[in-house]
Amino acid sequence: MTPNVPSREDAWALLTEHTKSENLRKHALAVEAAMRHYARAFDENEDLWGLVGLLHDFDYEKYPSLDDHPYKGQEILEMAGYPEVVRRGIMAHAPHTGTPRNTTLEKAIFAVDELSGFVVAVALVKPNKSLAEVEVKSIRKKMRQKGFAAAVSREDIETGAQELGLSLEKHIEHVLSAMRAISAELGL
Repeated sequence: MTPNVPSREDAWALLTEHTKSENLRKHALAVEAAMRHYARAFDENEDLWGLVGLLHDFDYEKYPSLDDHPYKGQEILEMAGYPEVVRRGIMAHAPHTGTPRNTTLEKAIFAVDELSGFVVAVALVKPNKSLAEVEVKSIRKKMRQKGFAAAVSREDIETGAQELGLSLEKHIEHVLSAMRAISAELGL
């Protein structure tokens, strides 16, 4: 059974109320696109999965500490009437919460979060700063360079692919394809 979920417009309004950084908003859009892509691939509810992607970091700008994020966001979402499946999915994206990733949605949000940021980092070092220039092999090559986008956990990216039952290459291909579909919105 699919829970009653707020609209994407309501979720976007909540995101933009709490997130002023254009880069964080673009990250939310990238993760939303990847989640929608995976929802289609797994024959799941695209709107529900998209909301989890769009809102996974909506509280991060105001509450960046591990003690607060995503916990403060949970309180806000609960008060706004977001169903437990959305709130739990958002908790599952952050390993420090200890939330087990039991559902495919929970595994997917964890899998796409770090990778989408890494894909952006790879695009930004390309001559035209374009996702069209990024290939799976270039992402794999950059992953082996420890100094490149050093804050991105390669282990989380690899674990995410494994939890989805995909090879790392296939996972990268999925996320890259999803992000290319909204490259204009991402400015890439």
